Amino acid sequence: MLSDIEIARAATLKPITEIAGRLNIPDESVLSYGHTIAKLDGEYLNSLSSKPRGKLVLVSAITPTPAGEGKTTTTVGLGDAFNRIGKKAVICLREPSLGPCFGVKGGAAGGGYAQVVPMERINLHFTGDFHAITSAHDLLAAMIDNHVHWGNEPVMDRNSITFRRVIDMNDRMLRNMVIGLGGKANGYPREGGFDISVASEVMAILCLASDLKDLRSRLERIIIGEDNDHNPVAAAKIKAAGAMTALLKDALQPNLVQTLEGNPALIHGGPFANIAHGCNSLIATKAALHLGDIAITEAGFGADLGAEKFFDIKCRQANLEPDAVVLVATIRALKMHGGVALADLKNENIAALETGFANLARHAENLAKFGVKTVVAINRFHSDTETELDKLQDLCASIGLDSAVCTHFTDGGAGAEDLARKLSAILDAPKEDSFRLLYPDEMPLWKKIETIAKEIYRAGEVVPQGAVLKKLKSFEEQGFGDLPVCIAKTQSSFSADPKAKNAPTGHIFPIREVRLNAGAGFIVAISGNIMTMPGLPRHPAAENIDINEDNEIIGLA
Repeated sequence: MLSDIEIARAATLKPITEIAGRLNIPDESVLSYGHTIAKLDGEYLNSLSSKPRGKLVLVSAITPTPAGEGKTTTTVGLGDAFNRIGKKAVICLREPSLGPCFGVKGGAAGGGYAQVVPMERINLHFTGDFHAITSAHDLLAAMIDNHVHWGNEPVMDRNSITFRRVIDMNDRMLRNMVIGLGGKANGYPREGGFDISVASEVMAILCLASDLKDLRSRLERIIIGEDNDHNPVAAAKIKAAGAMTALLKDALQPNLVQTLEGNPALIHGGPFANIAHGCNSLIATKAALHLGDIAITEAGFGADLGAEKFFDIKCRQANLEPDAVVLVATIRALKMHGGVALADLKNENIAALETGFANLARHAENLAKFGVKTVVAINRFHSDTETELDKLQDLCASIGLDSAVCTHFTDGGAGAEDLARKLSAILDAPKEDSFRLLYPDEMPLWKKIETIAKEIYRAGEVVPQGAVLKKLKSFEEQGFGDLPVCIAKTQSSFSADPKAKNAPTGHIFPIREVRLNAGAGFIVAISGNIMTMPGLPRHPAAENIDINEDNEIIGLA
């Protein structure tokens, strides 16, 4: 089979105005970035609010493994499949980050014959949204230290500054550092560091803002540190929000591209689910709901992170109600959760599949707590045997789950039609249950953290470390006690230990740090050794990326 980039490059793309026309978007609202990419005018999208809203389908997955699950590929394949069976579906994805693109994970535009294109542009600079987010974030960081340097009012406690810098790259050397060396003319010495841009509060704000006015208001509310009386200082106090909004004005408009089969896809925003809230922009999701009959969006990594945050943060803030969930699983990944080594996954192993199924069952149990109907998408690999596929479907049926074997990676939308039809039946039928959140706004912050850890991660004990409880109490005293919680933890396990596979229970779940994201509207609770600035592997993917003799990019995956 051809590589992803070879498949993408061989495709004949339609003019982006034709894709927009299928959604009845007027030409004057399509802001083209070449022939195959466009931004959609924000004022036009605001005008859609009075139009009927379509159905919302969330795609999430089992706990990821090196064997691969294919959540984004399934999202794209499902969108193509819905359109093949006569439904007007719009796909909503997050934008790829350069960090994983050059690191371990690779690109994030789907794969095989279920991709969004143009693949190279989407995976690299795209329309510059991430550059704008990084610039706006670091402008605020620069203005904070400048404010302190000149002793402007309000006078800040330089040791209280909590706002770190960001860059859209995996660079472990930037995690912790001393900045401001070189004498008074070069600033003042203090500890600082960088997070990756996808962990930036500015990224979260852009993805949760309803419009430009809301964006500016949220930027003003970013807490950057404390004054000398230990009162919180917001970005509004140093007059940074206006310039930040100016940098983000175009980035707030969602990007329209197409799948290999010429179906519309909105790609906008890109917070990671292991260190941020893991959902594409609210503006893009709402636009898709008004532009089509069905909006299909993803939240990654596994459902313990992506789906929980989609429900408890995004849906809570935006008053959204998902109509169905797709839980993506593979035979390979489940066998790995069942104890099979990566090198041996090609061999049939029913016993390991049965053992690893506990991971899928755990995610399904968790999703049921939110009152949303779930269908399992079995993303088929060539090494899967018919016996294994039959067994997995039987296991799903044994706990009341419907499932569909999908071959969209090799067959495009045709390979996900069975999944689309099963979802259509759910979307067309009256709801059997009502959507609900995991915890109420008024629950104390530590209790919210405990609820997620015990109800979703199945922890036995949640342990606060250092000054965590003191900080949470101060957040509540400052009026932020009603905010939801975004837990940053490893994506590789329900626990805080990435080596604890399958469905661990009764484990100790440590919370080492909490951060207030007042502008985004949630509290970040960091667990275990998870890093908000990843590092590169021994041999990063960047080693294989180059330009060939025809000036084409090669090596992207």
